[in-house]
Amino acid sequence: QSNVEPEMSAETLTLANPQSVPVGRGMGWIGDGFSLFKMAPGIWIANVVIFFVIIMVLSLIPVVSLIMNLIMPVFMAGFMLACRDLEQGEEMTVGHLFAGFKQRTGALIGVGALYFGLLIIVMVVMFGIMFSMGGAEAFMAEDPMAAQQAMMGPGFMIGMLVGLALMIPVVMAYWFAPALVALHEDVGVVEAMKLSFMGCIKNIIPFLIYGIVMMVLAIVATIPVMLGWLVLGPTMLGSMYAAYREIFTE
Repeated sequence: QSNVEPEMSAETLTLANPQSVPVGRGMGWIGDGFSLFKMAPGIWIANVVIFFVIIMVLSLIPVVSLIMNLIMPVFMAGFMLACRDLEQGEEMTVGHLFAGFKQRTGALIGVGALYFGLLIIVMVVMFGIMFSMGGAEAFMAEDPMAAQQAMMGPGFMIGMLVGLALMIPVVMAYWFAPALVALHEDVGVVEAMKLSFMGCIKNIIPFLIYGIVMMVLAIVATIPVMLGWLVLGPTMLGSMYAAYREIFTE
C-alpha cells in the first residue's frame, strides 16, 4: 500500500480555533518535546548554548539589555520553525536559531514590544499598591532588618500577590504568540496574543500539570551544575511547539 497522504508543509499548518485537549496531554507535550530533541540532539544543544551565550552577552550591555524583551520572540520563532522542519523530516541547523530574523521579524518584535508594555503596566500597578500601603520600605530602607520587616508587611505582600495575579494572563497571552506569528503569515500581533490567551484558558488544567512537572524537572536539571538544561532546554522548547500544534492546528 502506498501512502497517498500529502507531506506536511508550512502551508498545510492550517490555523484552527483553540481546542481543548485531554488533561494528560500536559505530560504528553513534554514527551513530544523530548522526541523532537532526540531527532537532532547535537544541533539542539549547540543552538541552546549559542542562544544562552547571546542572551548573557546582551544582558551585560546596559542599553541593549532593555530591548531583550523585543528580540526574545524572534529567537523563539526560530526554535519553533526548527521544530516544524524536524517534524516534516528536514534537518535542523544553526541557521534555525536566526530564522526569525528573516521572516515576519517586525511582527515578532511587535509581540515583544506588547509583552514588554504589559510587563511595565503590571510593575506599575504592583509598586503602586506597595507604595500606597507602605510596602515600598522593603526597597528603600537602608537597614536590612527594617527591609525584612517591611517585606513581611501587608503592603508588600498584597502588592506581590496582585503582581503575580496580573502576570499569569500576560504570560498566557505571550506563550504561543511567537509560534502563531512565525508559522501563520496572516496572524497579527494582537490576534496572536489573543489566540494564545484563549488556548491557555481552554487548557488550564493540562497547563497546570505541565507547569508542575516542568518545575520538578527544572530542579533536577539544575542540580548537576545546570548541565541538565542541555536536555531540558530543548525539551521545553519542543514541548511548546507540540502544545501549539495540538491546540491551534487541524
